[in-house]
Amino acid sequence: MARILVVGGGYVGMYTARRLQQKLKHELRQGTVEIVVVDPEPYMTYQPFLPEAAAGSISPRHVVVPLRRVLPHCHVVIGEVTAIDHDERKAVITTLAAEETGEGAIQVAYDELVLAPGSVSRTLPVPGLADVGIGFKTVEEAIGLRNHVLEQLDIASSTRDPDVRDAALTFVFVGGGYAGVEALAELEDMARYAVRYYHNVQPEDMKWILVEATDRILPEVGEEMGRYAVRELRARNIDVRLETRLDSCEKRIAVLSDGARFPTRTLVWTAGVKPHPILAATKLPLNGRGRLKCTAALQVEGVEHAWSAGDAAAVPDLTAEPPATPDEPRATCAPNAQHALRQAKALAENIVATLRGGDITDYAHKYAGSVASLGLHKGVAHVYGRKLKGYPAWFMHRAYHLSRVPTFNRKARVLAEWTLAGMFKREIVSLGSLENPRAEFELAAGTGRHNEAS
Repeated sequence: MARILVVGGGYVGMYTARRLQQKLKHELRQGTVEIVVVDPEPYMTYQPFLPEAAAGSISPRHVVVPLRRVLPHCHVVIGEVTAIDHDERKAVITTLAAEETGEGAIQVAYDELVLAPGSVSRTLPVPGLADVGIGFKTVEEAIGLRNHVLEQLDIASSTRDPDVRDAALTFVFVGGGYAGVEALAELEDMARYAVRYYHNVQPEDMKWILVEATDRILPEVGEEMGRYAVRELRARNIDVRLETRLDSCEKRIAVLSDGARFPTRTLVWTAGVKPHPILAATKLPLNGRGRLKCTAALQVEGVEHAWSAGDAAAVPDLTAEPPATPDEPRATCAPNAQHALRQAKALAENIVATLRGGDITDYAHKYAGSVASLGLHKGVAHVYGRKLKGYPAWFMHRAYHLSRVPTFNRKARVLAEWTLAGMFKREIVSLGSLENPRAEFELAAGTGRHNEAS
């Protein structure tokens, strides 16, 4: 039996495994091939929908895709790969059961390795960041941030202390890429709608601040559309600060490099990502940014039976202009969903060709462009040379991502939620207690809070 080990259940991992189970139906039935998928979570998160989930436009359950449902012919292991010895073709996996029983990690042998662990948030040694910062890479963080923002409105509404009120109504987002801009725009939209139900909080009382270290935001949509996005955000009274860094956030005070100081209870960090730490523990060749050096065929450079794509891989972009001199490195594919989805398909096809003795092919895709949402009915897009803004760009953003979210089940549910959201008012309920569901019972059991005679 040939065992294919897929490390990671995100874009590349899930789509590669899904394609493999489609192309290797005969081998899977005969038992000559086994596909093992390892991921710490039992689902794949469709990250472009996280801002809408945070704004309440989509249910959190519909932003994720259950791995066991879409990969019925694969062996899904919920755990984390902690070490890989590719010379011996063995991986060390820590599972939930191993932690409970104390038996330690398990070893899994493999024949073909697909490394697709994705990326993690890239943090900087900013004083206080680890204590108060909020990330925006997982569905849990998105929903937690929604609850947090609504909770700040409750705090501001119920206090007469001006310092507490100002800090509660100040929201600082660091990072002007997709995650930061879309999260800020959607949440500002949601909060501005929510304050109409607060008798003593007005939209102009809130301060929304976007901090970006470079001279523009949303570089993927082009310079012109990036400037439009800045104008659109500033027209909504959002303070966009370019060429500015976060120097400190100790004691809930955001100190910026331009000297500004903002007491705040909300600091969202979306300033980039970095490759998953497991890559550094594999002894496989990495580039200067910690990504695996790969060929255009998505094989790890100079290593047999090891493959990678997506955030983890530095794949040569065959459609880009060749370097001016032979010494210069060739441009690599951007680590985004557009390439990841297509690379996953090509990667699976090459593994199938390898197992069946066929020829592998190089991956080549010319970047089509980007779309970004700036809140309800607002957006920017630069697709195939055409520039769109406002409602058309927002509609394209929704249509594109609806077409890309996996499974008909998820497409139908998301479309139904969008339709209902257009017919009814926004939900403005905070369910922060879900993050600690046993708190009420622990309080009652420990203090006798509910001590009525039974």
